[in-house]
Amino acid sequence: MHVCVKPEMNCLDDFRKLLTIKRYSYLTIKSYTSALKIFLSSFQDKTPDTITTYEIEHYINLLVIEQNISQAYQKVIVGAIKLFFNELLRKNYKLNYLYPDRIEKKLPVVLDKSEVKLILNTITNLKHRSIISLIYSAGLRLNEVIEMKVYDIDSKRMLVKIVQGKGKKDRYVMLSETLLLLLREYYKGYKPKEYLFEGQKANKYSGRSVQVIFKVALKKAKISKKATVHTLRHSFATHLLEAGTDIRVIQQLLGHSSIKTTQIYTQVSYLNISKVISPLDSF
Repeated sequence: MHVCVKPEMNCLDDFRKLLTIKRYSYLTIKSYTSALKIFLSSFQDKTPDTITTYEIEHYINLLVIEQNISQAYQKVIVGAIKLFFNELLRKNYKLNYLYPDRIEKKLPVVLDKSEVKLILNTITNLKHRSIISLIYSAGLRLNEVIEMKVYDIDSKRMLVKIVQGKGKKDRYVMLSETLLLLLREYYKGYKPKEYLFEGQKANKYSGRSVQVIFKVALKKAKISKKATVHTLRHSFATHLLEAGTDIRVIQQLLGHSSIKTTQIYTQVSYLNISKVISPLDSF
């Protein structure tokens, strides 16, 4: 049995290595390791091997009741703890009952087309505008853009290749003609070598930097919606649906494994709802 004596050194390093071997994505490794670090810091007077299932349950209960954590974070922390104890420490803890049973039905924030245009128009930096435009034009996840290589843009076939997206799946999305013109201008000015968008020392661009770019643009555009970079992906899907694109095609473009995930956009599309006449207007 593996016994971790120094949680923030041995345990976290070993846990990170385990997730890497099991081929978890960079973002999952980051979120799981962070969640585990916070968990272990709550038991500084104990070695991880002596933490009981009762104590784990009590910890999750406090997070849910006192801190009102989201269901998404609850899944992350339970998943991290389960992997840590059962895979790394070779325990056989039954922890599935700690996952949330009831599914949250929160609708995503969606920007109107005019709002997306306002945001793009506030961005004067060519690289920044190219990044935000690419995310919206193809409904990409932030990490998919960060990991994109120069040769993933296929201008002859007008396709963009997404390599090892969420779920370790490759897929193709369409290449916008407007975006292609923008990318050509960007390429001439910046001449990226490997990653399409490079940061300092030719490394891939920082995801945090993209979030800052979007936040600043949102403020300049005077849009008060609680939007994030991921909102552009939600907006992409909703706008396609409202334009009459088949939901199965949207599912493929987004890289969703289940059509049920894509169907949430039918609930935020304004077309069907806006056609309903309010009884107040029938007087």
